[in-house]
Amino acid sequence: MSDSAETKAPGLPEVNVNEYGGKKDGVRQEMNDRLFMQLLVFDVPAGPAHSPGAVAQALKGHLTERKIPAVVYADTMAPRGLGLLTWSRDPAHFIDAVRPLFDTPALAHVELRPEYGMLGRSYSTGHEPDLAYGLLERPIHNVQNEEWNWHVWYPLRRKGAFAKLEPIDQSHILREHAAIGMAYGQKELAHDIRLACHGIDAGDNEFIIGLVGKTLHPLSHLVQAMRKTRQTSEFIEKMGPFFVGRALHRVAG
Repeated sequence: MSDSAETKAPGLPEVNVNEYGGKKDGVRQEMNDRLFMQLLVFDVPAGPAHSPGAVAQALKGHLTERKIPAVVYADTMAPRGLGLLTWSRDPAHFIDAVRPLFDTPALAHVELRPEYGMLGRSYSTGHEPDLAYGLLERPIHNVQNEEWNWHVWYPLRRKGAFAKLEPIDQSHILREHAAIGMAYGQKELAHDIRLACHGIDAGDNEFIIGLVGKTLHPLSHLVQAMRKTRQTSEFIEKMGPFFVGRALHRVAG
């Protein structure tokens, strides 16, 4: 029995945590599974014993040995900064597998920058032709693509007024936004990762966006183009901070 078919107590709202996609073989796709992704950003202390490049290389070794899939970034805006992107269907992974990495000699003395920490979960739009791929595989494919080494990550929060709009109005606003993103994707200029972070973000953000591509300029150009949409110009309350990283190492896990 699906979650939506379970009996609810009289007077209580229906609760359904499933994700939905488009129809497949005449049946609407439905699943209760999603991918969690976490970004941690930190600085390597100054000194001859602590080279950011050496720390990144040592981190790659630990990730490979422990079979933790990840991307290690050089922080474009901080000369001694690194970023670590990891993912799992089970959020306990970040406690049980990722957290112990910071007890290793390579990372024991780094300085975390919590204002750039991000944690989100994949979600569906309701129209995915392959729901499982969209939720569980597409985000990994985009960050693991060896040709797309520039990654920009940022959180955002919409104004409460957006939630009060009629569904048809929300749909029109989101379609305008999505069409721009698809246009950049078709030209291989930028590809995205969309994550929801309601209630699991320290800054009370709602979504995390990742933009990946071969070069940095188109990612910036896409953000600029989005500023003209109704969603961004009228209904975005807060965006950022922006983390701009270049992939140094990838680990398949």
